[in-house]
Amino acid sequence: MNGLSLREVTRENWRATLSLAVFPEQQRFVADSVPITAIPLAKAYIRPAGLIWVPYAFYADTEMVGFAELAYEPESVDNYWIFHFFIDRYSQRRGYGKEALCLFLQFIRDHHPQCQVLNSPSIQKMNTHSACISALDFNQREPP
Repeated sequence: MNGLSLREVTRENWRATLSLAVFPEQQRFVADSVPITAIPLAKAYIRPAGLIWVPYAFYADTEMVGFAELAYEPESVDNYWIFHFFIDRYSQRRGYGKEALCLFLQFIRDHHPQCQVLNSPSIQKMNTHSACISALDFNQREPP
């Protein structure tokens, strides 16, 4: 394994995201709908709350193993959100969750350097991977 990579969800790979799922007891932490990625993909088009919504997939080599969505207000320093972060049930317990979170946070740092506050209801609920998030301020605001 060469580690995970992050790719934006596009017209070429969006259908594959629909097959990603978590175990039933994990569903409430990620989304209210099944398939999990249906609503996030719609949000990328509709842009609720006036935010830019960008879905991303995590890959182990060529296999899609997870998903996350970044929502943000351009030029903002504190209106950045991670939604629907999860690793597919068949890829769990391989260390992908921590690696994916660290990869996604580094991506945000690199591509959105103005981001000073990152909000994430799902990551707060999980209360995991503190080594990756310790340098960031995760806010307790209500999601848009």
